[in-house]
Amino acid sequence: MTTRPEVSLAQRKRQLVSDELTEAALKLLARKGFDAVTVDEIVIAAGVSKRTFFRYFASKEDVVIQFLAEMGTGMRAELASRPAQESPSVALRHTVWVSIDACAGHADQALRVVQLILGTPALRARFLERQAQWRDGLATEVADRLDLDPATDLYPQLAAGIALTAFDAVLQRWSDSDGVEDPAALTDRAFAVIAPALDAVA
Repeated sequence: MTTRPEVSLAQRKRQLVSDELTEAALKLLARKGFDAVTVDEIVIAAGVSKRTFFRYFASKEDVVIQFLAEMGTGMRAELASRPAQESPSVALRHTVWVSIDACAGHADQALRVVQLILGTPALRARFLERQAQWRDGLATEVADRLDLDPATDLYPQLAAGIALTAFDAVLQRWSDSDGVEDPAALTDRAFAVIAPALDAVA
């Protein structure tokens, strides 16, 4: 009974330090650009030691990716929670919108970080690596929803890939417009284009 609260407190403290590091790093990176910011600047801004930084992150790249690290888990959980009777396009639109809304909800900072990721080749590559992992998770959920075998049926991987392509296109357009375009409207437009393909399940 005494160990459980202590573990919970330690986890909360760890999360707090991680959040502070991430917040400090993102502000610096968004303002100065990825290449111009050093780990030393990040730890000074966060008020922690360099040793503490490397306890949480392997590199400054990892700090940026952390901003989007939970997206894949959130997308998969959202898809798993959607009503079984929903069409694939509706379920996947809601799934993608959860992550788009999480970005848009952080307003200006999120936009700057998205622009940083999309505009920095090393970060863009890491982001695409993440999306490949997300695709597999979403494909598994799609297969479960439609009672398909992902080992033999192409649809789950294709549907997940199409949905993530829409996600990427919305982020890119939002980024390119410097936040002028509405991500909700962009998501709706993207899925209006791809819905016929998503719903044409054999």
